[in-house]
Amino acid sequence: MNASILPLADQPVATSLPPAQVAKAWKAARDFEAMALGQLLQPMFATVDTAHGVFGGGSGEEAWTPMFIDAIGKNLAAHGGIGIARPVFAEMLRAQEARTQNGGGRDASATLPERLE
Repeated sequence: MNASILPLADQPVATSLPPAQVAKAWKAARDFEAMALGQLLQPMFATVDTAHGVFGGGSGEEAWTPMFIDAIGKNLAAHGGIGIARPVFAEMLRAQEARTQNGGGRDASATLPERLE
């Protein structure tokens, strides 16, 4: 039986995996995109001279900046991101379906270390 899953506003993805497993894969792909966006933004914030800014820099601003960057990455990913989540999601589904078809055994081409159950 094939289920049609609609992650966000993207095209439906036909898969034989259970909807709960597909939802976990979609969340993991979006979380990965959020992390990747945060890593891409990190150098931008590292070049900002905060000592002469409104808040004056310091250890407090230094402590909060990584959390701020993480929140920006999550917000960007939640609103469509830059397109990383979709191919990661498709690859995760492909790997999971290959493992399911092989009876749960290890597939040499699968890149996921564990099933998303």
